[in-house]
Amino acid sequence: GKYFADALHSLKGELHVIDDRNIGLVGAIELEGIAGQPTKRAFSAFLKAFNAGVLIRTTGDTIALTPPLIVEKAHIDRIVDTLRQVLKTLE
Repeated sequence: GKYFADALHSLKGELHVIDDRNIGLVGAIELEGIAGQPTKRAFSAFLKAFNAGVLIRTTGDTIALTPPLIVEKAHIDRIVDTLRQVLKTLE
């Protein structure tokens, strides 16, 4: 859980990230919304992550992460590295 938390919180300060939080292996990255286009930025992140081979969920302008309980450090690294790259490309 701590490895996941540290990795998730390393995304703080990335482009459009307002907040990140977690409880154990449940995490959320809240994104700054686009005026007049709610959910657009998070949905764009979903599509880009999916195309990069990482499945995330979104709710509103929040990315929700719930990796399986058997997740390994390498998987967490891939999720967070992919999200870091995706966040850099969002409008």
